[in-house]
Amino acid sequence: MPNDAAAWRQQSNEDAFVELAHRVGGLGVEIADLGGIVADLSAIGTQQAKSAGAARTAAEGMTRQATALGTSMQAVRTSASDTRTILGRSAGEVSGVVERTASTMQDLSDSSAGFLDALGAVDQTLGKVRSASAAIETVARETKLLALNASVEAARAGEKGRGFAVIAVSVKELADQVQRFAAENTANLASLTATLQELLQSSERNAAAARQATDDAAAAGEASRTLHQLVDQVGTLVDGIDQMTAPVEQSIKAFAGVGAELNELLASVDSAQELLADAKARSDSILEISEDCMRYVARSGIETADSPLIALAQQTAARIASAFEAALDARRIGLRDLFDETYRPIPGTNPQQFMAGFVGLTDALLPDIQEPVLAADRRIAFCAAVDRNGFLPTHNRKYSQPQTADPVWNAANCRNRRMFNDRTGLKAGRNTEPFLLQTYRRDMGGGQFALMKDCSAPITVRGRHWGGLRIAFKV
Repeated sequence: MPNDAAAWRQQSNEDAFVELAHRVGGLGVEIADLGGIVADLSAIGTQQAKSAGAARTAAEGMTRQATALGTSMQAVRTSASDTRTILGRSAGEVSGVVERTASTMQDLSDSSAGFLDALGAVDQTLGKVRSASAAIETVARETKLLALNASVEAARAGEKGRGFAVIAVSVKELADQVQRFAAENTANLASLTATLQELLQSSERNAAAARQATDDAAAAGEASRTLHQLVDQVGTLVDGIDQMTAPVEQSIKAFAGVGAELNELLASVDSAQELLADAKARSDSILEISEDCMRYVARSGIETADSPLIALAQQTAARIASAFEAALDARRIGLRDLFDETYRPIPGTNPQQFMAGFVGLTDALLPDIQEPVLAADRRIAFCAAVDRNGFLPTHNRKYSQPQTADPVWNAANCRNRRMFNDRTGLKAGRNTEPFLLQTYRRDMGGGQFALMKDCSAPITVRGRHWGGLRIAFKV
């Protein structure tokens, strides 16, 4: 009877431990979920902080730009106002000069036209003189001829014609004088005509220049009017700048107000981030305690729902270690490549995939070991080995699909050659205890998560810790 009581108490204690393990496991799952939610909130807060910081920076930048714009506008206004004053003064001076110049050019043009007219009249008079001189020369020639005839007739008359011969000689001398005068007059007229032609040509050039100057003066008058219009336009610009000044000043004040509000928001976000970080640290601490409790129960020897999976993880890890040892013995791989931690990114992959010196070996060896474990229990979500840094070279076949253009689909279906260096992945890869039980939220991509337990066992090759075998199962 006492033996029966002792057995009952022992069974009761075992049942209590099993129930405790079950509840601790459930607590761990809830804490993992809570920690994940806190992490999500922290990520959201971080993003909000970045957005608020970017907005603040933008507001500060716009404030600086608006201030600079206001300063520039003031400088432009001052410059435009000064320009308007100078242009107004210059326009007045130019207008006076243009008017005086136009009047002078018009007088000059009129004077040139009158001088041309006078020269034309002189030229006409000289023409008449030339005609008269020609007539005189003709008369002189005819007079000489008459004198010659008279001399001949006086010679024929003899003594009777002697007095007529004297008259004929006098007439001839007079004709010679007249002819010489006509010749000199013709020469003088030729010289005077040439000079007059030069004066005419020069006067015509002067008249043309005077007309051009008059036209230029008219154009200058038009330019002067344009200058007055420019003065008016500059005045309009100054008025427009004056009208824009008030909105710019309002913008500066508004941006400054936005910056102050964003500073308050950032302070609030920072405070919330600190609280979330503290909450995450506390939830992680509680999760660690929960996982320690699960590990203590499992080590007590009491059979729980996790016990078969713990044993399976240990057995599978041992098989992988033996396979690696055999590959080293057969020289299929060297120690350097087996423990290679130089992860080379695979171009064009999203999420990022990597290669390492042992990927070819794990692709050849691990599927035959991992796939049967995946099929052994329907609770198992995956069975995969990771190295000490959380690098997963060879996943289960259903999670080793070729990547597509959709990163969300890739995150859920292309999980081989990926780096899982989160808390759970690193602890599983670096754990050297006989086994490790963890609870976590598995990221399935696209904001989707699955609550999981992770049972891992270390993989040791020739006394050197390579990584761990992970069995994740649904809770």
